[in-house]
Amino acid sequence: MGIVTISASYGALGSEVGPAVAGALGLPFVDRAIPASVAHKLGVTLDDAAAQDEKASTGLWRLISSMALVPDLSGTGPLAYGVVHDERAFREQTEHVLHEVAASTGGVILGRAGALVLADVPNALHVRLDGPPAARLAQAQAHAEPDEQVDESVQRENDAARQAYWRHVYRRDWHDCRQYHLVLDSTAMPQDTVVELIVIAARARSVAP
Repeated sequence: MGIVTISASYGALGSEVGPAVAGALGLPFVDRAIPASVAHKLGVTLDDAAAQDEKASTGLWRLISSMALVPDLSGTGPLAYGVVHDERAFREQTEHVLHEVAASTGGVILGRAGALVLADVPNALHVRLDGPPAARLAQAQAHAEPDEQVDESVQRENDAARQAYWRHVYRRDWHDCRQYHLVLDSTAMPQDTVVELIVIAARARSVAP
């Protein structure tokens, strides 16, 4: 098995490319998240995590409420109750869960600075999806739900929050191409081509059987 991490700007279609890559490689898809297993280990509810997001002023916690959940990997029962106090604990437990995925089933991981957290995993491919802001916005609008707000302000807010997470937690710039094996403009080619290029690169990195 192995790992593919995908870092995607708003409108770069990471949430569509990621599952397609996972399906092609026969790996589980791990979405951008504070995982349910992290909440369990910290003894908090997911509502508490979302409430913490509302208190954020730096954009660090703003990501949490917009991210889908991954399965609870601990298998120890329902989530405990508590209050989120420690940002560092969330980061450390999230990193721990990502390393658990890498050491067990493998998978395609979207977001959570996976390229940094799993930089030392040997059979891994780290991918960056980006593109010109106008092209990404047009792409996001084309794939949006009918009642979903998609405009320049939403794009700026999402990109700024994710950039803030990398800078605040890891003191790194998510645009730095040296952190990735493959950087693609996912607005410049069909989605199937983007997926195919990632799959080819992943197999070259011995990510999947």
